Amino acid sequence: MNLKKLFAGIAVHAALVVVAFFATGPLLWMLSASLMPDMAATRLPPLLWPETINPAHYRTLFSQLNLLRYMGNSFILAVAVTLLSLLFNSLAGYAFAKLHFAGRSAIFRGLMAAMVIPGQVAMLPLFLMLREMGLVNTYLGVIVPGMASIFGIFLIRQYARSIPDALLDAARIDGASEWRIYWSLVLPLCRPILVTMAVFSFMGSWNDFMWPLIILTDDSLYTLPVALAGLMGEHAQDVELMMAGAVITLLPVMLVFLSLQRFYIQGLILGSLKG
Repeated sequence: MNLKKLFAGIAVHAALVVVAFFATGPLLWMLSASLMPDMAATRLPPLLWPETINPAHYRTLFSQLNLLRYMGNSFILAVAVTLLSLLFNSLAGYAFAKLHFAGRSAIFRGLMAAMVIPGQVAMLPLFLMLREMGLVNTYLGVIVPGMASIFGIFLIRQYARSIPDALLDAARIDGASEWRIYWSLVLPLCRPILVTMAVFSFMGSWNDFMWPLIILTDDSLYTLPVALAGLMGEHAQDVELMMAGAVITLLPVMLVFLSLQRFYIQGLILGSLKG
């Protein structure tokens, strides 16, 4: 190995270390701060690791908040949104990819154009619609807006286009209905991208703060991010307590991501190649 390649390798590894530090540094400091004594996280110069590990803030959270109930609410809503979004996004993605109907291209272009509209713009009309339907302060009020997404439809449509038409035509010749083709052929072939979508949907729903805050008014229905946000008013100076709450919020998402990481990466790679 000549010196040029050696220095190039060292530079690449050094750059990766810097990127990894900035990517994981805030998470590591969040975990570190959650274990510090009171006011230690705001000390100058800042501490990178607690001088003594103090898990009292975790005990405080579980004693002052009904965390298990809030976690249960978040879990129910995240699972429901994930399953329903997989169903509706895959149905729409399959239809746009493989079925021929009037206005298909125009409708799809309209959906793509709607992607540039910020989600906040739709919140007020969406809230008014759900209020007319009597879904304010209900689980359904949180679930319904997340049942389908333009990005999910686009992602699955791009993946489904790679399925050979001859395979679907053979199934139709054998007498299979469109529903049977979708359920027995398309869904199994789209498994990598469906798993990727499931990770996106679960993380998005679990971490969603704004919409549950708007639609839910009963404290017993609060999701975990909404419940923990209440600590900012009651304990505005307790940074360590807030960091402990953030760690608890992050753990389920990390578990889901790590358990599905292999399928998630596979789906992204295949999606980029086939899109």
